[in-house]
Amino acid sequence: MSEDTDDWTAPPDEDILEEMRSDDVFSPTHIDEAGICRGPQAAYRCRELAKRGLLRKYAPGLYDITDLGEQFLEGEVDPDDLEVED
Repeated sequence: MSEDTDDWTAPPDEDILEEMRSDDVFSPTHIDEAGICRGPQAAYRCRELAKRGLLRKYAPGLYDITDLGEQFLEGEVDPDDLEVED
């Protein structure tokens, strides 16, 4: 992911999505425990990724990767084309 062109993305986003692919990872706490980024930042990034449809928020602090998130990781989705969902 290029920080130069994707002004909404952050360095840990791709790692967060990769970690969320795991069946036993579903919360920012797991992202923190994996050493990707600290809990508060992980929670914020999960919310931002959910706003763009890359993660699905099931309940406060509970997320799962979406099909769009999978496509994003495969390089099939341009981050600049993702808009904030209502």
